[in-house]
Amino acid sequence: MIRGIVLVIIYLASLVTILFVSAGRVDWPMGWASLGIYILISIINFMLADPTLVKERAQMRTGVDIRDMVLASLSFLFFFPLTLLVAGLDIGRYAWSPTIAFIVQVIALVVFTLGNVIGSWAMVRNKYFSTFLRIQKDRDHKVITSGPYQWVRHPGYAGVILASIALPISLGSLWALVPAIVGACGFVIRTFFEDRTLMEELSGYREYAHSVRFRLLPGIW
Repeated sequence: MIRGIVLVIIYLASLVTILFVSAGRVDWPMGWASLGIYILISIINFMLADPTLVKERAQMRTGVDIRDMVLASLSFLFFFPLTLLVAGLDIGRYAWSPTIAFIVQVIALVVFTLGNVIGSWAMVRNKYFSTFLRIQKDRDHKVITSGPYQWVRHPGYAGVILASIALPISLGSLWALVPAIVGACGFVIRTFFEDRTLMEELSGYREYAHSVRFRLLPGIW
């Protein structure tokens, strides 16, 4: 648990550092609002998550799917560090993007918050929500069908994708959409590989997939 707390603090502090150092300024209300909301949801999520999941996510376990680990790491790299870096350089130093109306930024901030809430809800409901794909036989891995999992098979990814696309707009940077979209595409690709592995190796998942037909968007895909 202590290791998990330390890792969360380091991670959140690094995000704040990347955004505001790249911007070269701290007087950025939407920057503080966006990261503040993310940090608050992350803390609440950490407090509500199953303690065994916190331990699972804080350590590298055996049986991790290497392909998923590489793809997930690259996706996260584009989603947060690179998106924040580009947004900071854009808004704080070089003004590459045209001005985005404040009301549009606020709407994007609401969408960003919604995406994070969905992702956190998925993590709280799923005690097997590991960082990388792993059939957790040592934790009696079972299919989760409650909460957001009753509508889509990968609600955590759906929330991340929604948040990743909204974040650059809330920060006022169109250029930051480039790494954000690349990261989002990585999460979409992960659903293909993860579905295939879970159907082959996790008891009950194939039946669940037949019942819940949509991966990310209810009624669409």
